[in-house]
Amino acid sequence: MKQEEERRKALEEAKKQSELVAKKKAEEEARRKKEEEERKRREEEERKKVQEAARVAKEKQEQLQVSIQAYAKALKQAWVDGQVSKDEESLLSTLRKSLGIDNDQHSSLEQEIQLEIYLEAIVEGWKDGAITPEDSEKLDVLREKFSIPAEEHLRLEKQVRREILKQRA
Repeated sequence: MKQEEERRKALEEAKKQSELVAKKKAEEEARRKKEEEERKRREEEERKKVQEAARVAKEKQEQLQVSIQAYAKALKQAWVDGQVSKDEESLLSTLRKSLGIDNDQHSSLEQEIQLEIYLEAIVEGWKDGAITPEDSEKLDVLREKFSIPAEEHLRLEKQVRREILKQRA
């Protein structure tokens, strides 16, 4: 009977140990599951932050493009007569600051606009098939004001003549 009593106690102890192990396993599994859920939640938050940052950056880039386009139009309007008055320069400076356009962007746009205006003047001069003395004088004045080298003038003029000949053919 003592043996049976010891066996029963051993079985109870084994059952308790088994229940304890099962309980610890369940707790460990619950802990792991909670950690995994927390990791997934953090990853999702991080993914959303990255997406939001990308959206904001894209929006800022689009706003900058719109600002640059608006400034380029104003700059062209100011340079259309071949010179910028003090009032125009003041307005452009204010506009440039309010749109967040830096000096490098301004210089680049200004050079682009000047070449565009100069090219338009060449096209206008050659539209009848030849440059008049008045057209030549206007181009000389613009070339000097815009600091356009003679080589650039010749290249642009050649390009315009070629286009005119294509259109007539």
